[in-house]
Amino acid sequence: MSLIRVSNLFIELPTFFYHNWKLKGQSNPHNFLVDNRKISIFFCGLVFITFTLLAFPSVCNAKYASFVIDSGSGQVRHSVNANTRNYPASLTKLMTLYLLFEAIEKKKFNLNSQLKVSYRASNQPASRLGLKRGQTITVQEAIHALIIKSANDVATVVAEALGGNERRFALLMTAKARKLGMSRTIFRNASGLSHRGQMSTAKDMAKLTLHLINQYPKYYHYFSKKVFTFRGKRYRTHNKVLRYFPGAEGMKTGYIRASGFNLITTTKRNGHRLVGVIFGGNTARARDRHMKNLLNRAYAKVQTEKLLDISNKTKRANENSRALAPRGGKTDPSTKSIWGIQIGAFYTRKPAMKLAKSLFRKHANLLNDGQISIMPIRKSRNRTLYRARILGIGMRTAYRACRILKRQQQACMPLRLPKTIQIASR
Repeated sequence: MSLIRVSNLFIELPTFFYHNWKLKGQSNPHNFLVDNRKISIFFCGLVFITFTLLAFPSVCNAKYASFVIDSGSGQVRHSVNANTRNYPASLTKLMTLYLLFEAIEKKKFNLNSQLKVSYRASNQPASRLGLKRGQTITVQEAIHALIIKSANDVATVVAEALGGNERRFALLMTAKARKLGMSRTIFRNASGLSHRGQMSTAKDMAKLTLHLINQYPKYYHYFSKKVFTFRGKRYRTHNKVLRYFPGAEGMKTGYIRASGFNLITTTKRNGHRLVGVIFGGNTARARDRHMKNLLNRAYAKVQTEKLLDISNKTKRANENSRALAPRGGKTDPSTKSIWGIQIGAFYTRKPAMKLAKSLFRKHANLLNDGQISIMPIRKSRNRTLYRARILGIGMRTAYRACRILKRQQQACMPLRLPKTIQIASR
């Protein structure tokens, strides 16, 4: 049934009511005609709103998903709804960039190649550079525009340059996704603009990110760029996680009404790289905050595993040395324990870490073999106390360090801890 027929049906409803039911208090038929028009307008508005809601899904339909993976080992650090299909929005542009990098490597283009702007490209909706039909843009400018500005008109320019038209390019994108193992992804355009058939998952987008990093490392630095200038106008990234999160390297934000707020972030700390993906955030700020929390928790797990690995290696070495030691010999008590010092306790982590680092640097010649450890303990009233410690320095060093620090009016207490203790490190 067409929209016109439906609206006519609702317009006739008040007349139908009038002829079939007596309306109490309607002594003047002209008054009813006024009410008739009002009711007709009301029903027309109702039809319009209904069709609008059906045609344009709201952000409430977005499906939440999050995924964090270790780039080096491939170990999944966090996963919620990782295989749930959702609209990728501008995360789509990562595949557009992948195919562009591939074309450069195959010598089809170079960074200075000129890409022509078509009428269709010039009419793409925001976000855009505002390119005009007949203008050109270099490949390098296109890379900057896709990553930093997330320009939809540039995405169409690239699609037409590589595929002839955007529809054919979308087929190339989907075919490449299958080769990369992205089994639940379908692309319908190069930009990520709303299309019911364009779907992906958090896990699939993480796979694409890893392929970009590993297969095209010499282009990876583009994702860390925060600003670029095009024809005298300066554009700044709106990826605030990239701008403010320690260790962040790139990647891409995305948003349409149907998807919610999406984000892919790559980070590297102490030589350890993680890839995080979020689909369906409620707001940009909430999405960014959630991404930071996910990555921080993942890095905490990585650090704990490193410390446990070191502890296990030490334990095995000690067991081997005891096996080789002559029977009846005395064993040094320091080999059965972890020795260290405690230099303070605070109700927040930051001052504890600051003090530990300061003393560690100041007395590096004495404490160099140690490991800074901030160890939380739950106190009364549900408060947490963070104890600043330097562990793994040996019994003699622990007592000597405390003697020196106490002369400098710094609190210090030697510690002897079992080797099985789980150390929360820096």
